Amino acid sequence: MWVIPAVDLKGGRAVRLREGRPEAETQYGDPVEAALRWQAEGARLLHLVDLDRALGLGDNREALLRVAEALQIPFQVGGGVRSLAALREVLSFGAVRAVVGTVAVKDRALLAAMLGEVGPERLAVALDARGLEVVVSGWQEATPLSALDLLREWAEMGVRTVIYTDVRRDGTLEGLDLEAVARVRGAWPHELIAGGGIAGPEDLRGLARLGVEGALVGKALYEGRVRLRDFLQGVS
Repeated sequence: MWVIPAVDLKGGRAVRLREGRPEAETQYGDPVEAALRWQAEGARLLHLVDLDRALGLGDNREALLRVAEALQIPFQVGGGVRSLAALREVLSFGAVRAVVGTVAVKDRALLAAMLGEVGPERLAVALDARGLEVVVSGWQEATPLSALDLLREWAEMGVRTVIYTDVRRDGTLEGLDLEAVARVRGAWPHELIAGGGIAGPEDLRGLARLGVEGALVGKALYEGRVRLRDFLQGVS
């Protein structure tokens, strides 16, 4: 199973939000330094998110480009990718794939166009939810849609990678809700990456038991609760 450190960017800095709330922000300095640290500690893939773009507060293009130029490992980029132009721009930074969330929930025609242009290998879909209650627009807008119904629809459209984040637990270090992850796993037959509250190797072992292919890890690394190598050993 892949262990994927997350580098969220806001105002040009690496940050972590608690439960997706912009006002509950902890800063962790230069995103380039953070990205290079996780690369040096053995990460094979990084997950970069432009929070300002996701929230409609501007963008972090300059900082993302600096991170991209510094890295020697693959990375994926999400946050506010809501047009074909934004998709092309993210991939032009050198990302191995873009991550879309709001588009996949609200505009299936645009999602289909994105899949048609770049293929499922270069496009992942973010399922952001409070448990199984789907949220969009930088996690600020709730929807009445069923997460499990969406997963079935995305699979029929040709999506092959889903990134599930439990917003209730993200940035809390409270551990995963493995029951919710299990329901997502049961509804999704393709590559699944999961995160939201991961606190230690036991969470990773739980994901591995469910057959999840990747784990997004954030605050536990930044707070020094555990080293990346400890996470990697936890699923070896």
